Amino acid sequence: MKIVGILLGIVALVVILFVAYIQIKGVPHYPVEMTEQIKNLKVTVDSAHVAEGKRISSMLCRECHYSPETKKLTGSPRTDIPKEFGAINSLNITQDKTHGVGNWTDGELYYFLRTGIRPQTGEYVPPYMPKFPHVSDDDVHSIIAWLRSDDPELAADPHEYPPNQANFLVKLLCNIAFKPLPLPTGPITEPDTTDLVALGKYVADGVIGCYACHSADLKTLNDQDPPKTPGFYGGGTKMLDLDGVTEVATANITMDEETGIGKWTEQQFLEAVKYCKKPDGGLLHYPMAPHAALTDTEVKAIYAYLKTVPVIQNKVERFQASN
Repeated sequence: MKIVGILLGIVALVVILFVAYIQIKGVPHYPVEMTEQIKNLKVTVDSAHVAEGKRISSMLCRECHYSPETKKLTGSPRTDIPKEFGAINSLNITQDKTHGVGNWTDGELYYFLRTGIRPQTGEYVPPYMPKFPHVSDDDVHSIIAWLRSDDPELAADPHEYPPNQANFLVKLLCNIAFKPLPLPTGPITEPDTTDLVALGKYVADGVIGCYACHSADLKTLNDQDPPKTPGFYGGGTKMLDLDGVTEVATANITMDEETGIGKWTEQQFLEAVKYCKKPDGGLLHYPMAPHAALTDTEVKAIYAYLKTVPVIQNKVERFQASN
């Protein structure tokens, strides 16, 4: 018994030391390794790129960074992020040179969006900020062009929330599970729009990141190789409503006929994605938001792609709004 007690004491000490190490180390910093090409990147800010950047960002950046208080992208408290990640505020991405991204170069924005590393400090941004390793170069350039545009929601504004204080879980995940993503080794182009499956995969996995919510757990996402994410499109992730209290489980959107969307028609899927309409009437509940900015072709392509995703039988208790 004395030996067992000593062994347990050693194990407990190791655990305490490990916890202390992670707590003190915090979110890791990494070397900033920008190529000369990225350092010298200058994005073309023309009407076409700005319009496309605004379209893409309306479904991504704006969803998290818009503040009803300032009517700009100055950030907001993210009450919908599971509480296990702590209290999170999205950051100011207006053109303010001190509090926003007004002093960032095009190359720094590109590097950050690809890798998740802040180019000024080398700090890795935790997993609640999406990274975009599979988005085409032109689409990333369009997002940057939009950030440089005269969109009134991006006008310089110094308002910002206090910096996020990573809790132990976030620090742990950033040290052992989530790592910065590598820069692309070559050009990334958009797929041929006539190949619906390839286009759907690009939009769903690469641009919008539908799998991030519609898989098993936010803590086990695989941004570099999305299909390796556990529960890929099988749903069940517990998200929060905007009240920060009400739990809403994400839907299984594999083609399982009993627990997924296998009995949905293409038109029903389109109306659910673009307008949040349920096939049986009523509206889908937050955190599902309408994606009206997607074209019909893009939504039909996602539907075609989901037909190729391995079916998962996972009955998710669907949220029922109280009357």
